[in-house]
Amino acid sequence: MRIGGLARRTGVSERSLRYYEQEGLLSAERTPGGHRDYAEAAVARVQRIQELYAAGLCSSKIAKLLPCMRDSDGGPAATADDFLVSELTVERARIDKMIEDLQRSRSLLDGIIDHAAPAKTKIPPTPQA
Repeated sequence: MRIGGLARRTGVSERSLRYYEQEGLLSAERTPGGHRDYAEAAVARVQRIQELYAAGLCSSKIAKLLPCMRDSDGGPAATADDFLVSELTVERARIDKMIEDLQRSRSLLDGIIDHAAPAKTKIPPTPQA
């Protein structure tokens, strides 16, 4: 599949796909004309890369992690070395902290909304003549 097809199927720009290739996150064969030709599995791999970026991981950590994951479902594909496990543990702790902060912010907003909201009694609409 050409780069445009992969971009359409994943919602990722062609520029980003080229960047992923440059960073070693994604690979493609080349046609005789020099065009990139991605395997069907590239769709799942790009989705996995996007999930890892959304989790806050940088491209260098993603490059270390991808060989340890199956593209099909993100499950473990190989045993990670101790250093990678240590890095991932730190990342998980960072994400847990972000979740706690977001929950605290949400509770604060809930309190403000509950306090500021008008009475919940409904006034019936005026009948139209």
